[in-house]
Order: sequence, then C-alpha cells, then structure tokens
Amino acid sequence: MAGTTDPRIGRRSIYVPDADALVLADLHVGRDAASNVELPLGERGDLLDRVRQLLDRFEPGTVVFAGDILHAFDTVPLQASRTLTAIVELVEDAAASPVAVIGNHDRLLDDVWDGDTVEEYRLDDERTVVLHGHEPPTADADRYVIGHDHPAIEIEGQRRPCYLVGEGVYEGSDVLVLPAFNRLAPGILLNRTHQLGSPLIDDLDEFRPIVRDVDTGETYRFPPLGEFRQLL
Repeated sequence: MAGTTDPRIGRRSIYVPDADALVLADLHVGRDAASNVELPLGERGDLLDRVRQLLDRFEPGTVVFAGDILHAFDTVPLQASRTLTAIVELVEDAAASPVAVIGNHDRLLDDVWDGDTVEEYRLDDERTVVLHGHEPPTADADRYVIGHDHPAIEIEGQRRPCYLVGEGVYEGSDVLVLPAFNRLAPGILLNRTHQLGSPLIDDLDEFRPIVRDVDTGETYRFPPLGEFRQLL
C-alpha cells in the first residue's frame, strides 16, 4: 500500500503507526475458568502484563480489541468480568481509547463492557478496517485486520503462534490475520490444514506466515504457504 507505513509487529498484536492504533484479537477473557483444571492458570496476570508491555512500547492513542474479547457464550464468570475491567482501566490509564469489536464469542459483552461495541472499526488511517473475521465485512477497505482463526505453525518441531498476510486476497484488498492474544487459546496448526474458518480467507496458500520470536525479538517473514509447505 503506497504512501502508508507498514504495521509494526508486537507480541501477538500489531501497531498501525498511521492510525496510532494498537490492535489485538481473541483475548478470550475467562478461558482459564473454562479449563478443566483445579488450579488457576494465571490468565489475568498474563494478559495484564502483556497489555501493559504493549502500551509502554507503542504508546497508542487507540487500542482496538478485535473480537472474541470474552470466552464463554452463556455466562461471564465474575473473575473474567474483573479481568476485563482491569484491562480497560489499564488502557485508559495509559491515555488510550479502548474500542470493542464484536466477535462470535461476545454475546454477553454488552453486559460487562462499559461503552459502545461495534461490528467493524475503521482506523484513523482511513485505509484499514478491523473486524473479528467470522463474517464478511460490510465496509470497503484497502486492508482488513481480523482474528478468529488463531493461526499457528510448527517449524523445526516447535509450535508458534503466527500472523498471516494476504495481498489482494479478498476482493482485491489485503487481509492480515492476527494470532490469538490469549496464550491459553489453542491455535489452528497451518501445517495440517488448507482451510480456515473466516470468509475472508479463500485460498490459504496465498497467505504468508509471519512469526515473532519473543526470545530474540526477531520477526521472521516466510513465503506464501503454497510455497512454504514443502519446507515444513
């Protein structure tokens, strides 16, 4: 996209400089409460610590939560509600505006989100629309940023969350798929599938995986999956 600055890769997130916006998808707050274990899995502390690190790094004016903010469909555990409140307060204390985009898990979000919720959100760069990705977009955009599918890839025996980038793949527009921000959310292993669930993804082999190595701080950009699969 000529005349724009590429998004910067964060930890399971992106920062769009032209819009001064941080975007994360699939927080699935309450995922640990739904796990079949007796001990807490540390979801709240992990989410808060990692959101805080992103706020400190990018100092965004807007933070967009791109759907599946909650995990449970039928009820919101008290602990999940408190975790979400703490995340929103963290964002607001950093002088950023939180934006809630509805995902397919977010039936009860209006009960616990103190503010408006939207199906789609156009960033201030006027070129990018953020949506969850479980339904087709209604707004035209040069680039769509989505979540929903939790992409992951196995390289040299190690499973890693990854981004997917497709240029001109949806009605001539680019699509950027974010990994799940919640580390308890299982990823869909791209090594074993040729199809994801989002209607914005027709031919998965056209998408390039991007992996962020949190230990080294390096970002690795690979060829489209159609070419890359033979190397996996």
